[in-house]
Amino acid sequence: MGQRAMDIFRKCIPLFQTLSDPHRQDIILLLAEHDALTVNEITEHSSLSRPAISHHLKLLKEKGLIDVEQKGTLRYYSLALDESVQLLKDLIDTVEHDCL
Repeated sequence: MGQRAMDIFRKCIPLFQTLSDPHRQDIILLLAEHDALTVNEITEHSSLSRPAISHHLKLLKEKGLIDVEQKGTLRYYSLALDESVQLLKDLIDTVEHDCL
Protein backbone atom coordinates (compact mmCIF):
# COMPACT_ATOMS: atom_id res chain seq x y z
CA MET A 1 0.00 0.00 0.00
CA GLY A 2 1.39 3.40 -0.94
CA GLN A 3 2.30 6.05 1.60
CA ARG A 4 -0.56 8.31 0.46
CA ALA A 5 -3.07 5.51 1.00
CA MET A 6 -1.64 4.80 4.47
CA ASP A 7 -1.77 8.50 5.39
CA ILE A 8 -5.40 8.83 4.34
CA PHE A 9 -6.31 5.56 6.04
CA ARG A 10 -4.75 6.75 9.30
CA LYS A 11 -6.54 10.07 8.97
CA CYS A 12 -9.83 8.11 8.73
CA ILE A 13 -9.26 6.09 11.92
CA PRO A 14 -10.89 8.62 14.31
CA LEU A 15 -13.88 8.81 11.97
CA PHE A 16 -14.16 4.99 11.87
CA GLN A 17 -13.92 4.84 15.66
CA THR A 18 -16.66 7.43 16.08
CA LEU A 19 -18.92 5.74 13.55
CA SER A 20 -18.40 2.28 15.05
CA ASP A 21 -20.83 2.93 17.92
CA PRO A 22 -24.42 1.80 17.17
CA HIS A 23 -25.94 4.64 19.22
CA ARG A 24 -24.01 7.25 17.24
CA GLN A 25 -25.08 5.49 14.04
CA ASP A 26 -28.70 5.75 15.20
CA ILE A 27 -28.28 9.46 15.92
CA ILE A 28 -26.80 10.08 12.48
CA LEU A 29 -29.62 8.17 10.79
CA LEU A 30 -32.21 10.06 12.84
CA LEU A 31 -30.67 13.41 11.93
CA ALA A 32 -30.62 12.33 8.28
CA GLU A 33 -34.43 12.17 8.46
CA HIS A 34 -34.76 15.69 9.96
CA ASP A 35 -33.29 19.10 9.27
CA ALA A 36 -32.36 19.63 12.92
CA LEU A 37 -33.34 18.25 16.32
CA THR A 38 -32.81 19.21 19.94
CA VAL A 39 -31.22 16.80 22.41
CA ASN A 40 -34.68 16.19 23.92
CA GLU A 41 -36.13 15.32 20.51
CA ILE A 42 -33.25 12.94 19.84
CA THR A 43 -33.72 11.37 23.29
CA GLU A 44 -37.40 10.72 22.52
CA HIS A 45 -36.28 8.41 19.69
CA SER A 46 -33.73 6.53 21.77
CA SER A 47 -33.56 4.17 24.73
CA LEU A 48 -30.59 6.17 26.05
CA SER A 49 -30.77 8.84 28.74
CA ARG A 50 -30.46 12.53 27.91
CA PRO A 51 -26.90 12.71 29.37
CA ALA A 52 -25.88 9.71 27.26
CA ILE A 53 -27.29 11.33 24.12
CA SER A 54 -25.47 14.56 24.99
CA HIS A 55 -22.22 12.61 25.33
CA HIS A 56 -22.67 11.00 21.90
CA LEU A 57 -23.56 14.37 20.36
CA LYS A 58 -20.39 15.86 21.83
CA LEU A 59 -18.28 13.12 20.23
CA LEU A 60 -20.02 13.52 16.88
CA LYS A 61 -19.48 17.29 17.02
CA GLU A 62 -15.78 16.88 17.90
CA LYS A 63 -15.32 14.78 14.75
CA GLY A 64 -17.17 17.32 12.61
CA LEU A 65 -20.09 15.01 11.83
CA ILE A 66 -22.75 17.34 13.21
CA ASP A 67 -23.30 21.07 13.62
CA VAL A 68 -25.00 22.83 16.51
CA GLU A 69 -27.05 26.00 16.21
CA GLN A 70 -28.25 27.92 19.25
CA LYS A 71 -31.77 29.35 18.93
CA GLY A 72 -32.80 31.07 22.13
CA THR A 73 -32.33 28.53 24.90
CA LEU A 74 -32.39 25.53 22.57
CA ARG A 75 -29.52 23.91 20.70
CA TYR A 76 -30.37 22.30 17.38
CA TYR A 77 -28.21 19.50 16.00
CA SER A 78 -27.91 18.77 12.30
CA LEU A 79 -25.68 16.68 10.06
CA ALA A 80 -22.43 18.09 8.70
CA LEU A 81 -21.04 15.19 6.69
CA ASP A 82 -19.37 16.93 3.75
CA GLU A 83 -15.78 16.76 5.04
CA SER A 84 -16.11 13.21 6.32
CA VAL A 85 -17.70 11.97 3.10
CA GLN A 86 -14.93 13.63 1.09
CA LEU A 87 -12.28 12.00 3.27
CA LEU A 88 -13.86 8.58 2.73
CA LYS A 89 -14.08 9.21 -1.02
CA ASP A 90 -10.38 10.12 -1.03
CA LEU A 91 -9.60 6.90 0.80
CA ILE A 92 -11.60 4.80 -1.67
CA ASP A 93 -10.04 6.54 -4.68
CA THR A 94 -6.53 6.11 -3.30
CA VAL A 95 -7.04 2.45 -2.40
CA GLU A 96 -8.51 1.74 -5.85
CA HIS A 97 -5.60 3.50 -7.54
CA ASP A 98 -2.72 2.31 -5.33
CA CYS A 99 -3.87 -1.11 -4.14
CA LEU A 100 -5.97 -2.74 -6.83
